[in-house]
Amino acid sequence: MNDNVLNVVLGLVASAISAGLGWLAQALRRRRRIERVREFLGLPAGGECLIVVPRSVGEGSHAHTVTRRDAYALMWLAGLVEECGARSELVAHDSAHRGLGAKTELCLGGPVSNERTAAHLAWGLPGALVTSGPGPGSNVIVVGDRDFTADQERAHTLLARIATPDGGRPVFLVSGQTGTANQAGVRYLVAHHRELARRYGRNGTFALVLRVVNPEAYGPDMVELAADVTTEALRRPTTPAAAS
Repeated sequence: MNDNVLNVVLGLVASAISAGLGWLAQALRRRRRIERVREFLGLPAGGECLIVVPRSVGEGSHAHTVTRRDAYALMWLAGLVEECGARSELVAHDSAHRGLGAKTELCLGGPVSNERTAAHLAWGLPGALVTSGPGPGSNVIVVGDRDFTADQERAHTLLARIATPDGGRPVFLVSGQTGTANQAGVRYLVAHHRELARRYGRNGTFALVLRVVNPEAYGPDMVELAADVTTEALRRPTTPAAAS
């Protein structure tokens, strides 16, 4: 074998080794990234979680009817669970009678449409109040001294992660003022979960209010962070007047 052939062979071997090392490094980075996501969501590979389904609120709606927008949001949540290699169980909001921490919970909808959301807000985020109703100004998220009202130009979503006692699996709330806001909140969680894990830690509690800009025109696509209300949401009202 002359020197030219030897150089070619050595070059091919070096290229193969370099490509293999590059592939291995990429695989390790992907594995570390997905492990961080699993830890943040409380979804180990092969684990299970509950996706708590809200009911449709409206005249003539059946107790177990889900709106089209909420159905889309549930599909996004299921996809996020599948990305982690975990399994999801859909359960109606009024039949999820179980404790906290054994499984991750992903609760969709406000306290009017989801009894489980109402319970989690009262327990884990006592400073947050979410109301809804047919009249103007009645669809409001109130946290501390700030209120976020839905109108024709905007809607809001309370997106929260609540840590459970003894390092159990977390609870995630997506409590939107409309079905479009619910869908927007889920899509924000799916798109930004790595950023949220870096900012708040993989075992922390946070509460964010998201603003959906002109949902009639843009649907769930135009979403921005309106406020980080974690501190206020965790603060329990100290007087009956404040609690009311």
